[in-house]
Amino acid sequence: MLKVTPVRAFRDNYIWLIHGADPRRVAIVDPGDARPVLAALAADGLEAAAILLTHHHPDHSGGIPALRQALDIPCWGPAGEPVAGVTHPVHGGDHVDLPRLGLSFAVIDIPGHTAGHIAFYGHGAVFCGDTLFSAGCGRMFEGTPEQMLGSLDTLARLPDDTHVYCGHEYTLANLRFARAVEPGNAEIAQHAEHVAALREDDTPSLPSTLALEKRINPFLRCDQPAVRAAAEQQAGHPLASRIEVFAAVRRWKDAF
Repeated sequence: MLKVTPVRAFRDNYIWLIHGADPRRVAIVDPGDARPVLAALAADGLEAAAILLTHHHPDHSGGIPALRQALDIPCWGPAGEPVAGVTHPVHGGDHVDLPRLGLSFAVIDIPGHTAGHIAFYGHGAVFCGDTLFSAGCGRMFEGTPEQMLGSLDTLARLPDDTHVYCGHEYTLANLRFARAVEPGNAEIAQHAEHVAALREDDTPSLPSTLALEKRINPFLRCDQPAVRAAAEQQAGHPLASRIEVFAAVRRWKDAF
């Protein structure tokens, strides 16, 4: 299993450091700000070998030029979203090989939050940016409900024990919404207590696992009768498909 270290940025972002076979060498995921990354590298005696970018939003990409200037390392990012400092544009189906770390990741297309959003999957972990959150999903700034649900379905097909590393500490707020959607789901209530205790100690709630998300995340549960019923009550009329259920739940969350 990968060793992954969080670096906090802004109000609630996580920049992830993926440690290689030599744990002193790392890849940097979604560096919105170079300063905390450089500080973490210096404090822990780490050497950065690569940057992996999931999407173009500045809170994920803004630190790339400064990091590349300071560290002279390559950056893999979405081919459909030009970003300053990306040296290796990649699409779904590509592989990112990092021989200095002894690691390799498959690239997965997961549009919806942004048009060209990608994820990096390998070694029992997925780095999914702002598409799948613990107990939630990202807003659809550039995509459609059909695209976003398709992306979530793609991620849900990965092995259940996959560790989910997303871009923000949104879990408690997402669980409050999940309880509104499924008030009878005991696992949501139980996990909310667990996460509240973690956050009280200022401990990250991440990573999650896909197995857990399938039990607590309303956006992965659009085929469940309780979620459909709650979505139809919010919409005020019957919903004909999973896509319509998903869209109704997403609109509900946007205003929650």
